[in-house]
Amino acid sequence: MTASSYGGGTLPAGVRSRMIHGVNSLDVHILEAGFESPGRPLALLLHGFPDLAFGWRHLMPLLADAGYHVVAPDQRGFGRTTGWVSDYDARLEPFSLLNVTRDALGLVSALGYRRTAMLVGHDFGSPVAAYCAMARPDVFPSVVLMSAPFPGTPAFPFNTAESGASSVQPNTDNQKLAAALATLSPPRMIYQQYLSARDANHDLSHPPQGLHRFLRTFFHVKSADWSGNKPHPLKALTAEEFAQLPTYYVMEPSKTMPENVAPFEPSTAEVMACHWLTEPELAVYTQEYNRTGFQGGLQTYRVYTDPALTAELRLFSGRTIDVPSLFIGGKNDWATYVSPGALDLMRTKATTRMSNIQLIDGAGHWIQQEQPVRLSSLLLAFAKEVAAR
Repeated sequence: MTASSYGGGTLPAGVRSRMIHGVNSLDVHILEAGFESPGRPLALLLHGFPDLAFGWRHLMPLLADAGYHVVAPDQRGFGRTTGWVSDYDARLEPFSLLNVTRDALGLVSALGYRRTAMLVGHDFGSPVAAYCAMARPDVFPSVVLMSAPFPGTPAFPFNTAESGASSVQPNTDNQKLAAALATLSPPRMIYQQYLSARDANHDLSHPPQGLHRFLRTFFHVKSADWSGNKPHPLKALTAEEFAQLPTYYVMEPSKTMPENVAPFEPSTAEVMACHWLTEPELAVYTQEYNRTGFQGGLQTYRVYTDPALTAELRLFSGRTIDVPSLFIGGKNDWATYVSPGALDLMRTKATTRMSNIQLIDGAGHWIQQEQPVRLSSLLLAFAKEVAAR
């Protein structure tokens, strides 16, 4: 597969597409830049939902110009990576956080590297990057988390031998929040609950406005281009606090996600002014999701509510991210605050060497697309800081 056969001419100069075979049972599709000369340090970029490796296209040449071999894979469940099953009833274990972490480790090895010089995870890619850095700091000696704060690992209760308490108490906070949101007028539903449901893939794949228009609206409404994004910290995990969120986060349950975002579809003028996601670039997303559907990506939401897969993460109970770390969010992105307290937990408990929390002006959720120049400056400054330690 060559650059000319992927992206319909939308890939920047110096970015190519190819397949890496036999990576933790996957054939992984990657985009890469800075591949011309061997021996360059590796920058690994992990996307989230509903994104693709393609979402890093603006950033990749900037990092390659700074001397990196830049690699962005379509993660398990997404795009042209194959070897996963797109079925709601398929086993969830292949999509577990630890197995997707193994995907990243296997890819680094397949590329002929012993370690990364830069690891960046966005959205769902953020917890994957966090577990990479926590589980294998020898391979991932620094980490940048974007948009989704990492609050730490599920933990075993401490010092319970004499109290007779259960070793693990189920966390029912999200169930209580869901029940409270359902009593509001009008009722609301947290988006993770919706995206974990059986009908979500059909709803997203066959929206009434058409897939292209739905994706355009979804990217728009979660960006700094939509004036309705005025995020702020939430005080608590309560229905009253969450009711402040836009309907792409806390939905009207009588409507699908495409129906919830439809009223915020951008005008023709707004689409023409969106230089970070042109119509030919959006067509790449439309073509890929029209081909694959969304179930592979949606499995990642179901992983978080699976008790067995949560129990698996307790292998790291009490562990922290001890490599140099950085958090980057968009000033117009609610994702920074959608888990109350997660930002402070990340800074004070989940990491021991977090250098900073940076929120980028003029960016919503799609930081690497909306503000790639500013993002590259922060990443390169952080890499320089890590190298100087």
